[in-house]
Amino acid sequence: MAEAGKPRVVVVGGGIGGALLAKTMEPDADVVLLDPKDYLEITWAELRSTVEPSFAERSLIYHRDYLTTATIVTSSAVSITEHAVLTADGQSLAYDYLVVATGHVFASAGSRTERLTEFQRDNEKIKSSESVLIIGGGPTGVELAAEIAVDYPEKKVTLVHRGSRLLDFIDQKASKKCLDWLTSKKVDVLFQQSVDLKSLSDTEKFYKTSAGETITADCHFVCIGKPLSSSWLHDTILKESLDTKGRIMVEKDLRVKGYNNIFAIGDITDIPEIKQGYLAQKHALLVAKNLKLLIKGAPPSKLATYSTGFPLAIVSLGRKEGLAQLPYLTLTGCIPGMLKSKDLFVGKTRKQMGLNA
Repeated sequence: MAEAGKPRVVVVGGGIGGALLAKTMEPDADVVLLDPKDYLEITWAELRSTVEPSFAERSLIYHRDYLTTATIVTSSAVSITEHAVLTADGQSLAYDYLVVATGHVFASAGSRTERLTEFQRDNEKIKSSESVLIIGGGPTGVELAAEIAVDYPEKKVTLVHRGSRLLDFIDQKASKKCLDWLTSKKVDVLFQQSVDLKSLSDTEKFYKTSAGETITADCHFVCIGKPLSSSWLHDTILKESLDTKGRIMVEKDLRVKGYNNIFAIGDITDIPEIKQGYLAQKHALLVAKNLKLLIKGAPPSKLATYSTGFPLAIVSLGRKEGLAQLPYLTLTGCIPGMLKSKDLFVGKTRKQMGLNA
């Protein structure tokens, strides 16, 4: 047991799920948040911040601003033992309960100041270009293309996607509506083609696709899926708890299979659902509920369980419009835009973290 008789909960990863869990557990536990960054990034606001860097002032939040009693350790986890998490800077963080929330690998800056500078630099890159190439037709590529098309309608935007349709995690009808919207904004979309990422450079303005087409663009953005941040787990006690894709296998109560006091949340889990931020938040609140039950002495049979629902998706299309896939209904235009596009849920998320919107 940790100081003041409270059990220690170590949270590895300060993304949207890990941050909310750490915040929620502060009254009930001695919380330690381990994260290589000194801030929480509301990741779904990243693309708005690329075209409007000042937006990031609200979507990048110092961990110290929403955590009041937790210990913040700015480092990375390199190993896990039965009793402690070992960090890259040589610390050993003992735990009574452990939550792994490392998600996907992000090559973002370690400090909030550096991250703000990155957004400013990307914005200058767009503003100084007449044409922009976007590689990847998932939600990141689509939303970035939409943000640029709305804020900089004079720019020529080309999107290259290796798949046969955009946003392949939603149904075909919604995907087609998204394509029609982009086409109406004069975005050129090329399907079933890719660009050799190894050949990319900041000075090259001619890009050859796998189909032999040559695209001319003044700058490019790579918007393809990022690998899971789980490779470090292969030499830890959790190595047998990883599936073939490197995801942590969890029980319905989100405990890691084979462990009573270790949980996993967010993108790194093997839960069969679309990996989205709001689902990581749902995981965090469920695990917080279960941790509080365990701290009070409840048996594992009393723990709450997680169930997947209908795959909901809201894709922002610029500042005023959007696309929403809801149960039995697909909407485009201003209504889904009102739900997400104006503020991108940043105010709601800040309030959830105990901050002013």
